[in-house]
Amino acid sequence: MSNSRILEAFARARAESRAAFVAYLCAGDPDLETSVQACRALIEAGIDILELGVPFSDPLADGLTNQLAAQRALESGMTGAKVLELARRIREFSEVPIVFYTYYNLVFAKGSEAYAEAAKAAGADALLTLDLPPEESEEHLAACEKHGLKTVYIVAPTTPDERLAMICRATTGFIYYVSREGVTGEQTSMSEGIQARVESIKQHTDLPVVVGFGISNADHVQTVAQAADGVVVGSALVNCIANNTGDAAAIVEALSAKMAALTEGGALEKVYQ
Repeated sequence: MSNSRILEAFARARAESRAAFVAYLCAGDPDLETSVQACRALIEAGIDILELGVPFSDPLADGLTNQLAAQRALESGMTGAKVLELARRIREFSEVPIVFYTYYNLVFAKGSEAYAEAAKAAGADALLTLDLPPEESEEHLAACEKHGLKTVYIVAPTTPDERLAMICRATTGFIYYVSREGVTGEQTSMSEGIQARVESIKQHTDLPVVVGFGISNADHVQTVAQAADGVVVGSALVNCIANNTGDAAAIVEALSAKMAALTEGGALEKVYQ
């Protein structure tokens, strides 16, 4: 097993002169079996990295779409153990990099060491722990390094320049720049200044920088692909599940159609400098 599936994915995209496509789904939405099929559909559609949201009862960084996805998953009986099962089942048919998008309460409850060990054993490649600041991450970083997990940290539009260096030092996978203030969710227009902000982040790191939050159509994807190393799409895909709950085949069809629409016309193509 490679310890650098994530960096290899970005290297492949760079060699093909394009941005990487990072797709988010909530693990277990609307249930475990359908979630396996939904993840397979995205992988077969050509995503580069799969971001699995770990269902949590109080997802403060998420908008209504992803809050409801977490609620559906929890109501279907999704647990931390079943998130690990989902990752293991994905590993039966794919080597796509898997990032767990989680909240620190869930890590803390299990213990950083035990959580990292279990995540790695299940096939995860990185942890994005949304509400854990790098200043308080010593134990978490040590556990991830010990078990060969990459770390992903978020930079917000409001992050002051003096904190960028600290965030970048704590990151070993990729930097996740959120394209707007607030929570996740689809939006009609993109924030201005994405390229300038990505360039400022890159002054502090050689790692890839991806952009997410609110990217929901092909124009958004194309805009971000011109500025960043990767594009993250979440709510627009989660809504395919929300609109077809109870029908796994319809969910798979909707996800495939959405992926085709998002990447139509080579929207992920870009020229790396």
